[in-house]
Amino acid sequence: MSSSKTLLITGVSSGFGRALAVEALAAGHCVIGTVRNEQARRAFEALASARAIGRVLDVTEFDAIDGVVAALERDVGPVDVLVNNAGYGHEGVMEESPLAEMRRQFDVNVFGAVAMMKAVLPYMRERRRGHIINITSMGGFITLPGIAYYCGSKFALEGISEVLGKEVRPFGIAVTAVAPGSFRTDWAGRSMVRTPRSIADYDALFDPIRKAREEKSGKQLGDPVKAARALLAVIASDAPPAHLLLGSDALELGRNKLSALAEEFNAWETLTRSTDG
Repeated sequence: MSSSKTLLITGVSSGFGRALAVEALAAGHCVIGTVRNEQARRAFEALASARAIGRVLDVTEFDAIDGVVAALERDVGPVDVLVNNAGYGHEGVMEESPLAEMRRQFDVNVFGAVAMMKAVLPYMRERRRGHIINITSMGGFITLPGIAYYCGSKFALEGISEVLGKEVRPFGIAVTAVAPGSFRTDWAGRSMVRTPRSIADYDALFDPIRKAREEKSGKQLGDPVKAARALLAVIASDAPPAHLLLGSDALELGRNKLSALAEEFNAWETLTRSTDG
C-alpha cells in the first residue's frame, strides 16, 4: 500500500512491542523487530514472511547498534519510524536497592533508547523526514513508592524525548513520548526485576504496594492491542504529539499531578519570586 512505512521496533517478543508489530504488519507496514536470540527471530519472521524482519540485538550492546542500523538502511531500506519499546521495570525501595540495579535500569531504558535514536538520526536527518516514538510510562509523570529507579529512567526518557523533538523538528523529524498506564503486559510479572526486602521500617508502606501490584498483574485495565492501534494512529498523523498518555488511569493520575504541582507552585510563589535580583 502507498501509505506503508518501515518501522524499527525494539523488543518485539512480547508486550507492547509484539502487539504493535502484529498490528503494523496487519496494516501493511514492514516491521523490523529486535529480539534477544535466534529462536525469537525465527518466530517473529514467521508472522509475515516478507515484511517481518528480525534482528538479534540487545539494546545495551551500544557498540553494535550503529552497525545494525547501517546494515538495515543498506539491505532493507529507509527506516521511517523508530519505536524504542525495549525496557523493563525494577521494583525496590531505593535504600534497599543496589546501585548496580539502577545502572542496569538506565542502561536498558535510557542509554539503549538514546543509542538507537543516535543511530537512526543521521539517515532521517538526511532524508528530512522520520518519526521517533519512545515508550515511556505514566511513571515518567507520576511516582509511586518502590519504583524509584524505574520512574527515574522514564522521567529521563521523557525529558530527552522533549528536547530532541525541539532539536530535530526543523528537519521534518517528529519525536513522541508515549506514556502508557497499566496494561495487560508482562511488566509487573515475569519482566520485572524485584530487589529483596531487607529494612523492616519500610514494611508498612511498601509491602501492600508490592502485593497489590503482583495481584493486579494480568488484570490491568489497558488492552495492548488497543494501545498498538493508538500508536498506529499517531504514526499516521501529520502532526503527532510530543507527549501522549495511553489509558484513562494515566490521564487521571497525570491530571492530578499537574493540579498538585500548580497548587504547590502557587503556595510558594512569593518565596520563589524573592530570589530575583
